[in-house]
Parts: sequence; structure tokens; C-alpha cells
Amino acid sequence: MVSAAQFDSPERCFQEQGYFLSRGLISPAEVKEIRDTFMTLAANGPIPGISDILAGAKPGDPLGFYPRMMNPHRHPEFPVGPLALRYLLDGRILALLRDFAGSDVWAAQSMFYFKPPGSRGQALHQDNFYLKVKPGTCLAAWIAIDDCDRENGAMEVVPGSHHLPTICPEQADAAHSFTTHFVRPPESMQPVMPVMQAGDVLFFNGQLIHGSTPNVSSSRFRRSLIFHYMPAGSAEIAGWYDALDSRGQRVVSVKASTDGGPCGTPFEATAPH
Repeated sequence: MVSAAQFDSPERCFQEQGYFLSRGLISPAEVKEIRDTFMTLAANGPIPGISDILAGAKPGDPLGFYPRMMNPHRHPEFPVGPLALRYLLDGRILALLRDFAGSDVWAAQSMFYFKPPGSRGQALHQDNFYLKVKPGTCLAAWIAIDDCDRENGAMEVVPGSHHLPTICPEQADAAHSFTTHFVRPPESMQPVMPVMQAGDVLFFNGQLIHGSTPNVSSSRFRRSLIFHYMPAGSAEIAGWYDALDSRGQRVVSVKASTDGGPCGTPFEATAPH
């Protein structure tokens, strides 16, 4: 795997590889606050209105009890709401995103993945297939809330794949992926797995092919807080998303596309998101 140290700046790494790993951007105390707040809310299972409930999950599927939470920043009625909004608009994250985008950015989405032991991963995909940001593409900031490696299903990225157009996905293997889509990388490109520590943030381009493997550990979660953004001035995004400026104000000038949807549709989903 190419190291970020081989590039003269984070922006150069992002431009050439399609991603940049910022080590220790979020402090241990902040990571603990995020982890504890989400785990407390999820202690008794899925929460209607915020959890991406897998109504058709098989008995014993860990994701049946711990499905991802969608757009927690839109839910001030829960403790995770203001917490997610604070980090969605965090100055450290926005500063790097502005460097990568070459402009100001608008926030579009938040998600929290629990990924408990024994849970499936998410097959390789491209985020802008779902967000439909035009012109250009979206950007992501993926905050590790636990140490992440192959055992507990760390992220995989395909370096350089951000130069590719949006690829029509195939059907994913439901035994290994909880979402339905799989994007096959070209034979000349291979996925790599950056080993991350809690508090690291992986930034990546919306065209970058990425995903994660199953969590085969017996006792380790692989939690993550994930945000999506678009360059300020973008004309369009899928209607499922809302654009917020750095003050948290809704941007009304962005057209809502009728295409697109949530970032990956679960096999067991029985209702619209």
C-alpha cells in the first residue's frame, strides 16, 4: 500500500490515490464520548426513526440488534443528534475537506455503523452512485471509533479508482455483505486495507471504490461515524439528502435529484428509507 508519507501534502495524496488517512485527528476523549453516546442509545436495540432497521434479518444476525443509524444529526431529540451535528461541522474535518475539494464544502449526511462481532461487511461500492452530486462528486470523512484491522472488518479502498466513472453495480453476496450492490474493480486495481486506530479519519473521494469485510472477531466491535459532503456550489444531490453549510443552515439552492438514495440498501430492508 502506498503511504501518505510518500506525498508532499495530504492534498496530493488525495488527488492521486483518492483518499487520505489522517492519524489521530479525533482525540481519545472525544472517541470515548462518541462511542458511549451511541452505545447508550442502542443498548436496548434499534430505535424507530433513526435505526436502519432490518425487519427481515435472520435470527442471530448481529445487525438485527445493531443496525446502522442514519442521519443522527437530524435527530435533536436523542443525545446522538447534537453530537453528530457537532462533528459533522467540526472545523478540523472541514479544513481538510476544503483542501481536498479546492473549495468550501456543504454537509449532506451522517451515519453510525456499529458492526458488532460476527456481522457482515459492506461490498465494494462508490458513494456517489447513491448521493448523485452534480457536477463532480461527493466526499466522505470516515471516523474510526474502534481500532480497525482485518479481523474486525476494516475498510478496504481501491487506490486510483476515483478516476473511474460511476460503475453499474452487480449483485453482492448476501453471506458477506449486508447491502445489495457490489462494484467490481478493474483487474489492474486491487483493494488495500489501511489499518486504523480509534480517532483516525479516512477521507475519500465519492468515486473511490471501497467497502469492508465481515467482522470475524469474537468480541470486537468496529464502530465508525461517517459523514458525506459536497463541494459548495454543487447544483444537485439525491433528494434523500439535505445540504448544510458550515453554520448548519440548510442550503436551498441545491436541486433534489429524483435518482439515488441511501448509501447502500440492505438485503433485509422492507420499507423505504
